[in-house]
Amino acid sequence: MDLPRIFTVRESGHRIHNPLTAAKLAALGEALRLAPGTRALDLASGSGEMLCTWARDHGITGTGVDISTLFTEQARARAAELGVADRVEFVHGDASGHVADQPVDLAACIGATWIGNGVGGTAELLDRSLRTGGLMLIGEPYWRRTPPDEETARACHATAIADFLPLPGLVEQFQDLGYDVVEMMLADQDSWDRYAAAQWLTMRRWLDRNPDDELAPEVREELTAEPARYARSTREYLGWGVFALMKR
Repeated sequence: MDLPRIFTVRESGHRIHNPLTAAKLAALGEALRLAPGTRALDLASGSGEMLCTWARDHGITGTGVDISTLFTEQARARAAELGVADRVEFVHGDASGHVADQPVDLAACIGATWIGNGVGGTAELLDRSLRTGGLMLIGEPYWRRTPPDEETARACHATAIADFLPLPGLVEQFQDLGYDVVEMMLADQDSWDRYAAAQWLTMRRWLDRNPDDELAPEVREELTAEPARYARSTREYLGWGVFALMKR
């Protein structure tokens, strides 16, 4: 049970596996007014930057669950580096079926709503771990500009224009599911640049170290095509944000 290897090669140099900069992640933690001792669950927690830095900065505790062995190892190392390994733990596992043993104050899935087959299913999954009155965080793409055709949507790594909504439509979707949207932190184009371009450097350095690896042709093909595709499509059309929700 693990992520496809191409994904971990591409993002092995990332601490945050979505287009949210460290400054925006910190600003989100401040905006949520997290109290010391807040209990959190982070599904698809990646390399653990949210839990680790918020444990350091706000005194929260929590558990992260992720299917990647590499990212789970990186998360544990980050917790040790920041001196918070006694407050946060990271579990290698399938987040799509994970429910906390005890209700938590904060339940999050930041940019991986496929674990619940979309926004609605992910909200339902998170709600199973959340105490009454707790805070839910969901990270999700939206159309910054609606693509002019389906080919452009596919170039943004969507299967179709219908995969995502414009920002007002996404906010309304949360409301229709019975949640109040109480905060949001949106990526900007610079955030996207930092996320996407860092992958290119990681892939190039990996290729230099591993020219004979069986994955090298796939990595080379992606590195050749991705910068222009990104500049032409994702950067112009796709938005992304983290939305804080409270059930009505």
